This record gives sequence, C-alpha cells and structure tokens, in this order.
Amino acid sequence: MPEISRFFGIVIAMFYNDHDPPHFHAVYGGKKGRFRIEPAGLLEGSLPPRVVGMIAEWTVLHQKELLENWELARKQEALKRIEPLE
Repeated sequence: MPEISRFFGIVIAMFYNDHDPPHFHAVYGGKKGRFRIEPAGLLEGSLPPRVVGMIAEWTVLHQKELLENWELARKQEALKRIEPLE
C-alpha cells in the first residue's frame, strides 16, 4: 500500500487497483479508516473524531491531487506524494 502523505501521526495510503468509489486509507495509532475523496468523508473505520476532522480537511484541500493519484493507481503507475496538513 503506497504511502502518499503523512501528518500528525496519520499515514495516508492508496492501494493499486482498488474498487470504486475513489478513496484512500488512513492509519493512526493502530486504527484504520477508509475515506471517500469526493465528496470527502469517512466510508468506514474507527478513528477518533479529531483525526477524522483533520483528514476531511486535508481531503478537501487536495481533492484534485487525490483523484489524480486514484487514476494513476488504476493504471498501475507510480503515485505522487501529497503535501501534509500543517
């Protein structure tokens, strides 16, 4: 699972050839979540609400880049790093 960003202890990654809808995975403190890119939101997981909020904010800021990475992943091409939330 290629890592595309990391911030505040949250690791953001995307699988190659994953299923629709376009999404990514987040891991924080041993807990996991799966997040829809557009519209931004938690699909499933058990992350703390504060972490979910930070990831949602980051998703909105980087939707275009996330969707571009989704397409790259579907083509089995290298994913691009995305700036972390500051």
